[in-house]
Order: sequence, then C-alpha cells, then structure tokens
Amino acid sequence: MKPNLFDNFNPISSKQWKQQIQFELNGADYNETLIWNSPENIKVRPFYHKDDAVVKFNIETKASQFKICQHIFVNDISKTIITANDAINRGAESLGFIIENENLAIENLLNAINLEKISIYFYFNFLSKSFISKLKNFAKDKKTTFFYNLDPIGQLAKDGNWFKTPEKTNFDTLNQIATLSEHSFLSVNAGLYQNAGANMTQQIAYALSHANEYFNRISKIKHPIVFDISVGTNYFFEIAKLRALRLVFNAIAQEYNHDFDCHLVVRPSKRNKTIYDYNTNLLRTTTECMSAILGGADAIVNLPYDSLYHKNNEFGDRIARNQLLILKNESYFDKVNNPGDGSYYIESLTHQLAQKSLELFKDIEKNGGFLKQLNDGTIKRKIQESADNEQNLFDSGKETLLGTNKYPNENDRMKNDLELFPFVKINPRKTLITPIIERRLAEKMEQERLNAE
Repeated sequence: MKPNLFDNFNPISSKQWKQQIQFELNGADYNETLIWNSPENIKVRPFYHKDDAVVKFNIETKASQFKICQHIFVNDISKTIITANDAINRGAESLGFIIENENLAIENLLNAINLEKISIYFYFNFLSKSFISKLKNFAKDKKTTFFYNLDPIGQLAKDGNWFKTPEKTNFDTLNQIATLSEHSFLSVNAGLYQNAGANMTQQIAYALSHANEYFNRISKIKHPIVFDISVGTNYFFEIAKLRALRLVFNAIAQEYNHDFDCHLVVRPSKRNKTIYDYNTNLLRTTTECMSAILGGADAIVNLPYDSLYHKNNEFGDRIARNQLLILKNESYFDKVNNPGDGSYYIESLTHQLAQKSLELFKDIEKNGGFLKQLNDGTIKRKIQESADNEQNLFDSGKETLLGTNKYPNENDRMKNDLELFPFVKINPRKTLITPIIERRLAEKMEQERLNAE
C-alpha cells in the first residue's frame, strides 16, 4: 500500500488560513479588500473551507444524461423535416418544435423523423386540448417521449394576455389535458425573468411561485414540470442557481405529494449577448453551457452566436450544436453525475440561494401568490428595479461586456448585416397587464453605434 503523502502535513484550519491572508494583506482591510457582494446580497469570501461547510445536499443530478437539444421554428413542414433530420444526424439528441398554427399537420412532420431515441419538446402559441389529444395518440403508437410545455401563466407574463379569456378557461383546459396526457404537459418559462433582468434569488423564487400556481389549480399533475431556464456568465453562481432551484422545488413539491423531480431545460441568456464583436457570444455561450451541465440540466439548448441579427441558418445552428458536442464528447463534461458535490464554494452558494429564494417565495405566497402580484405589477416592478441596477453597472463600466463597453473595435460595421431587428420591439395593443419585457444590456449602446455608422 502506497503511503499517503498528505499525511506528512498537518491540517490547516479555516482560522489559520484567514490569519495568514490578513498577514499577507500588509494592513489592508480583509473585508473591504477580498469580500465582494453579489446582486443577491451574498457575500463572496476569498476561500471556502470544510470548517465552514454547510450540510451536504442530496441533489441527484446526472450530468452523464444531459441531452443536446435543438429548437426549430415550424412553418414549412417540408423544410422542417429536412432541418430536423439533419440536426439528428449531426448530434442532436432531442428537438424542440415551436408551433404557432393549431391547424398544422403535425403527423406529417413526426412521421418523417426517426423518433426512436429522440425526445421532443413542443412550444405552442396556443392552448388546445384537441391538438394534445392528437399528439397523445401519435406518441402511443411510436412509443416516444413528448414534453408539451403548456404555460398560460408564462404567456400572460410575457405577452400581457392569456391564451384564452377569461382566466379560468386556461386552467379548465389544463385540467382537461391533465386527465388525458401521458407525458409532461406543464412548463414554467423561468428564462423570461432572467432575460428581463431579475437577480438569481428572484429568478428561483418567481419560477417556484409560478409553478406553485399550477400545483394549486391543476388537480392531477402526474408527470415532471419542465422549467425552461436561462443562465448567464456568472459561472459558479449559475451552477448553484440550478442546484438551488431543484432543491427548493422538491421541498415544495413534497407538500403536494408530488414525487417527481423537476425537468430542467437550460439555455444561454440573451441579456449579455451583443451584435458587435459577435464572436465573443461563442465564448459566453460556451461557459454558460458548462454551467448548465455542471448545475444539472436535463437538456441544453444552445444559442447560436448570430441569433440576434441573423435569421435561422445552418451554419449558426451547427456551431451551436458542435459547442455542446465538444463539451460532451471531447471535454468529458458528462463523466461525473453530480460534479458540484464536494465544492465548499458551490455548496455554500447553493445553500444561500436556496435559503433566500425560499424566503422570497414565502413572502409572495403570504401576500396573495404569484398571479396576484403579477396582475398588480409587483413582479414586473421588482424585476425592473433589479434590471435598472444591473444596467447602471453596465453603463458605468463596472459590469463588462468585452467588445461592447470595454475594448470595442471601432471599425466594426453591422448596419448592413442585420437580417433581424435586434432590439426591443414596441407593439402597442390592449393587454390585461403590462408584460415583462426581455431587454439586453447592450441595446442602447448598440443603437448609438448603428446610428453613427
């Protein structure tokens, strides 16, 4: 038996480490110099030690099982069939179909795809029991897995209106679907809150309160709820965010005798993406996908580097998919099931985010619940306050986007490359509530640069 070389060294306590650091600071204040405060009011220390470790959490994520997913907007069936089969042949392990038309001949699309090892996520711009019934019959014949991702509350939050009016009709339809569905049918669009500027505590708490409305209003939830989440580039915090969401969700779900773990579909944030120096988006999405894997995503949908200003294109989709293929097959990110275990830093962040988000969740429930606060504008106002704080940090240069507010390439020209309008679109119309608006940090600065070209 080989001797353990570490036996020759005495263990060093947390107190001893801190004393040595204070000595090396040569009189500088430890708290002011080395501790920084996050937007979630979490004080981040320069080191984490087992003496200060929180109790290990029982989070059974499986990084080895995460799926590479590609989303496809369904308009022309024949073109979608070509795109879908090409994505599968090139490494996609699941597909997300975005469907706007209830009269779509969905059987023609699904019959032309090899569904043997592919799970399908559907995203509808409508709420229809008959359409779900049609998909149910198809899934039964093909023995495949569907996720229907029905989220009328998310529709209200993002659009300002329900799928159907009055409000009760949406939940009546969901309850009818619940009795016939043999697959997951509920989804929570948590990415909306991140892309609109909510901090991580808010993102987790709002997502959980959003889901809690379904627990209270849907009589039979017999399958996992899908959380559609966006992650930014705060690497370790994003890992902890996903772990904390899963942890607190399971605690809440137990109160409803719901024994299914949540299903996390994760994608990079749009909030920090840029049209100038757009290749830096590749770096941002890579680290964000890494956080998603290590945080326990069940499926990851990468964001093409040019998605802000180009229409969907084969090259952008292929690069986005290949980023995930490299992480999975060449970087070995799928070799350890729960890689966050044993990191005192990540465990501490997980504990603090879970604790803070649970407190906010309880406060929302105490004050009438998520729908009430969504309707009276409280949720939007709180998100806007957080977004304004982050925007001020960006505008002042304290929050950096390389190539945009730091080290910009003044020779960059984008005006002639814009196939899509990359800024918030104003669409005046009558809505029940003021919708929550997704907005990128760089929009104002980019508009000024475009006008100056």
